[in-house]
Amino acid sequence: MQAISSLGELTLCKSSNSCLCPDVVVNCAALSIPRACEMVPAAAMSVNVQSSLVNWLSSFEESSSLLIHLSTDQVYEGVKSFYKEDDETAPVNVYGKSKVAAEQFITEKCSNFAILRSSIIFGPQTISPVPKSLPIQWIDGVPSKGNTSEFFHDEFRCPIYVKDVVAVILAVSKRWISQTKVLLNVGGPDRVSRLQMAEIVADVRGYSPSLIKSVSASSLVWTLGIAPTSFRDGVRLKLETEAKPS
Repeated sequence: MQAISSLGELTLCKSSNSCLCPDVVVNCAALSIPRACEMVPAAAMSVNVQSSLVNWLSSFEESSSLLIHLSTDQVYEGVKSFYKEDDETAPVNVYGKSKVAAEQFITEKCSNFAILRSSIIFGPQTISPVPKSLPIQWIDGVPSKGNTSEFFHDEFRCPIYVKDVVAVILAVSKRWISQTKVLLNVGGPDRVSRLQMAEIVADVRGYSPSLIKSVSASSLVWTLGIAPTSFRDGVRLKLETEAKPS
């Protein structure tokens, strides 16, 4: 059995013509930091749309390889809860747009694929540490130093533990090994805000909850300093106004 663990090894394999057609390919390669994608959109498209990988798989005369591609829940617009796989994609950032482009390329070029749209993946640091900040490690690092930090109370995700992602990949590779065109949303069982994630980490660690501050992700709040009235407060204010005698 031959294993290719990086895109660099894939390039070497292609140049030497020494590769056998793989049974399963799991593509985890990505430029996945949204801020970095906004700064260099061309690089985001180049890295996240794996045309070289797909074309290499297509180069085998009798290719039946299953390509398992990790996408993201950021392909959705994010204006509602509990998206389904057949909901329209409408990404609001470059990262999401690049992942939609990757999905479209794979759908058009591959006959055997599984696209997994994951939410935030969390878990222990990898054997070969990654340079980007991991979500739970970053959240844990702030209050551990006694510092306060702000977290959005109105941005919600369904974080999934990394071992559950692995379990999904193994299940897909065993169940659908040929003639596969699968699209799955892959998230954890809990829908939580960034604030709730931080509160859970603080509770498990025993940090003071006063270190966790709630803020809004709304551009109105951040840009103009305007905090819109909640629906409940608006209803109360209106009904109280109507109740006053003229």
